Amino acid sequence: MLDSLPRDWRQATLLGRLLTSEGPTPILVRRGRVLDVSAFAPTTSQFIARWRGEAQVPGEDLGELEAMALRPAWERGDERRPPALLSPVDLQCLKACGVTFAVSALERVIEERARGDVAAAQRVRDALEKRVGAGIGAVRPGSPEAARLKEALLAAGLWSQYLEVAIGPDAEVFTKGPVLSSVGWGEWIGVRSDSRWNNPEPEVVLVCDPAGRAAGAALGNDVNLRDIEGRSALLLGKAKDNNASCAIGPFIRLFDGGFSLEQVRAAEVTLEVQGEEGYVLEGASSMRHISRDPLELISQTIGRHHQYPDGFALFLGTMFAPVEDRDTPGLGFTHRRGDRVRIASERLGTLENRVTHCEHAPPWTLGIGALMENLATRGLLPCPEH
Repeated sequence: MLDSLPRDWRQATLLGRLLTSEGPTPILVRRGRVLDVSAFAPTTSQFIARWRGEAQVPGEDLGELEAMALRPAWERGDERRPPALLSPVDLQCLKACGVTFAVSALERVIEERARGDVAAAQRVRDALEKRVGAGIGAVRPGSPEAARLKEALLAAGLWSQYLEVAIGPDAEVFTKGPVLSSVGWGEWIGVRSDSRWNNPEPEVVLVCDPAGRAAGAALGNDVNLRDIEGRSALLLGKAKDNNASCAIGPFIRLFDGGFSLEQVRAAEVTLEVQGEEGYVLEGASSMRHISRDPLELISQTIGRHHQYPDGFALFLGTMFAPVEDRDTPGLGFTHRRGDRVRIASERLGTLENRVTHCEHAPPWTLGIGALMENLATRGLLPCPEH
């Protein structure tokens, strides 16, 4: 576990969730020690809504993080045996932005035009890059230059709904999955067994309070089924919202004197996929190349049109689009069961998961009702005063 922590983790303020014998428990890691903060806030959603950078938070000291035997699910045998690190996000809505990098914009257009046909994708990619090239990345979304590029692409018959959100005034913001459905570090992530073209999407995730204030950041994997979404954008829900298809972790690094949104804007995110057959895929994504500032993406997520009383976690998008062949030439990359996926950034740590099919991933059983019952049984839900 320790090699998955941020480089400066002893100076960081880390918020997470730990599965204990009593149930899901919010924890705060400071100066290497783990504090059970459930008495201050029984969920990480409530912690973020209440915390304003206090140096001291009431809680029970659980000891050194180094002393905790936190192991991934594939080494534990029983995926639900405590202690285990859960997704640090609980009651927050899981939101995601798409097509926020020029490279991913082109790949979404390729998916659409190939209609989910992997073999046709390279032909579409070659033709599109000849006509557009780096033009998309050179314009600011919603600007007069973007409008002129749109007109040129329309005239050439190359316009797409994906380009609309890449360079138009409105960002793509969608709901990734239900509340409480994300998995954490060391857990299995799922791809549908009927998908033949899919990949991880390494991203930075901003975690916001009910007012839209960005309180911290984590790493995320917005698992992508390219063939299903490529058939039709109306299949986005089927492509994105599946059992174990959303991973966040290992912790939320809270913004404090040593870590801020500026570090997020400058973050470098790396990806490594290791297959059981010895295959290795590596990639990198730089937040410096994002087409819309994170604060703009937040403002397009929350406002007078949409509120989130328990806050939200916002995936900021990725520029990573694997096109290297894994097996048959021209068919590109797709996952195999057993793939080990590592998404890393120096100040956020490493989110590590292994791939399985959705139907073989541990079923999601702890919903909102079950969590509230657990917290009530533990005496962590205060009774309202009458």
